[in-house]
Amino acid sequence: DTLDLTRTAMGGRLMRRWLGQPLLSLEDLNQRLDAVELFAQDAFLRSGIRAILAQIPDLERILARVQTGVVLPRELISLKTGLEGRDQLVQQLDASGFTEASGGGSSGASGDREEEPPPEGSKESVTLWLSNQLPTVSDLTQLIEAAVAPEPSASVGDGNVIREAFSAELDQLKRASGDARSFIADLESRERERTGIRGLKVGYNQVFGYYIEVSKANQEQVPQDYVRRQTLTNAERYVVPKLKEYESLVLNAREQIDQLERDLYRRLCAQIADYGPVLGRLAAAIARLDVFAAWAEVAVNNAYVRPSLDQGNQIRIKDGRHPVVERVLPVGSFVPNDVDLSNDDARLLVITGPNMAGKSTFIRQTALITLMAQVGSFVPAAEAHIGLVDRIFTRVGLQDDLSTGQSTFMVEMLETAAILNQATSRSLVILDEIGRGTSTYDGLSIARSVIEHLHNDPRLGCKTLFATHYHELTEVASLLPGVRNFSVAVTEEGGDVVFLHRIIAGGADRSYGVHVAQLAGLPPAVVSRAWEVLKELEMTGAAGQVSNYASGKASRQASGKGSRSIAAMQMALFQPEQPLMDEVLGLDIPNLTPLEAINKLYELQQRARDS
Repeated sequence: DTLDLTRTAMGGRLMRRWLGQPLLSLEDLNQRLDAVELFAQDAFLRSGIRAILAQIPDLERILARVQTGVVLPRELISLKTGLEGRDQLVQQLDASGFTEASGGGSSGASGDREEEPPPEGSKESVTLWLSNQLPTVSDLTQLIEAAVAPEPSASVGDGNVIREAFSAELDQLKRASGDARSFIADLESRERERTGIRGLKVGYNQVFGYYIEVSKANQEQVPQDYVRRQTLTNAERYVVPKLKEYESLVLNAREQIDQLERDLYRRLCAQIADYGPVLGRLAAAIARLDVFAAWAEVAVNNAYVRPSLDQGNQIRIKDGRHPVVERVLPVGSFVPNDVDLSNDDARLLVITGPNMAGKSTFIRQTALITLMAQVGSFVPAAEAHIGLVDRIFTRVGLQDDLSTGQSTFMVEMLETAAILNQATSRSLVILDEIGRGTSTYDGLSIARSVIEHLHNDPRLGCKTLFATHYHELTEVASLLPGVRNFSVAVTEEGGDVVFLHRIIAGGADRSYGVHVAQLAGLPPAVVSRAWEVLKELEMTGAAGQVSNYASGKASRQASGKGSRSIAAMQMALFQPEQPLMDEVLGLDIPNLTPLEAINKLYELQQRARDS
């Protein structure tokens, strides 16, 4: 939705296909970027092209309906409008500087002309390339103009689809039918004058055809040549030989017109279907033009820049922004950030910091900027240098798959396994909170192992952004040369946490999870208890035990003790001595109701027994 400002259905479909199929060809990417830059720099050309595109119908859909024989007459008029729009597009390109090089005006770009060499980046060469992509179809335009009425009826067969003078036989049938209809229409007035019966009427029904109706009060004035056909309560219906003769002419002409017009229309559609290849090329060219102009509009509206692309192994972005998030924030309030990844230096960034501070936004915007660059779009940044990547792998979000019995953690591990098995040294990998779906120790161990594998495996060593709440992972940077620590800047003012959304060098030592819980509106009693538990954990050194265990030290110390030693570490929260005493001393006994006091006493007794 952020990028799709296309004006045609064809352009919208093409843009989605491009986003799903990024390019690896540097030449093709620069060609696309040249076209986007042309429209971004020339506002008059961009607005003119987009205004014309807004009037062009879905040529691909119409062509498909022509080829399947179900196209409606009004869709052929729309097709003619689209073909005329092609000439207007070329004229608009002419006006921006594309003239003599094209071979002459709006019809100079021939569908049979060989494709021009790739553009060199100048305005003239880009407009020449764009115009040469639009094959001429003037003869098809003339065919539809000559064959189809300007305002045809919705269905074929009533004589209002094929234009007059296209078929002499059809025109003759229409004239004969028209003359017969005129005779029948004038018959009523003539018979009234001849018989003197002022109430005489000429009508038609499916059973008797055309008839003359006379009321019974006027029966004496009925001429001898009238033949009675039907008796009603208050009237009689008659026919005359001349009326039946013209009725036969009208009905026969109607059948002949229906058959002939359908035959002419089928042959016309067959002729149009023969233009299928050139119409397909034209539709594709208009779709490309639409995408280029749309991306230029997006770039101008949102201050995007042209990325610099090469076959190197570095991604360097200055003041990068998330293209979607910045749209929902007040203008200018999004905090941009830099990123510098290189297979030769800092190839794996471990990003720590609290929730809501911007870790996920930062890593995702890096992936999106890379994707946008490799489909030919400008990017939301002050500068962007992108070494082409072969794939972008992501493991973000929490989800399960109940239909196949896969838990959140299993889905996470399956996706991580796919990344580790398929990534190459030229890939970009985005990992968000690996290991959070299981226990702290298991998750921390898996996260560290994944980092080491991405860094050390000779087949990998790919550019990676790894966001995590496991602060213990920051020590990996001191052991692996390609790992760097970054964190999200946070400050505290009057006990409240303020997220600065700025990515800075160095690891974070806190997650500020309780602050975030408080901001989310958890009840004060829950937040207060969370602070107490956090202090207990910090006092008992549980976090240090986690670090030791993750690095393998605790497991060696626990050798021979099995799972009981690990369980004892995980139960550090419920050590019975000091925490229980502190809680008893902290009770506000004077303000406890009798029921609350009994419940609290029972709870303390149970905890003492369990410990």
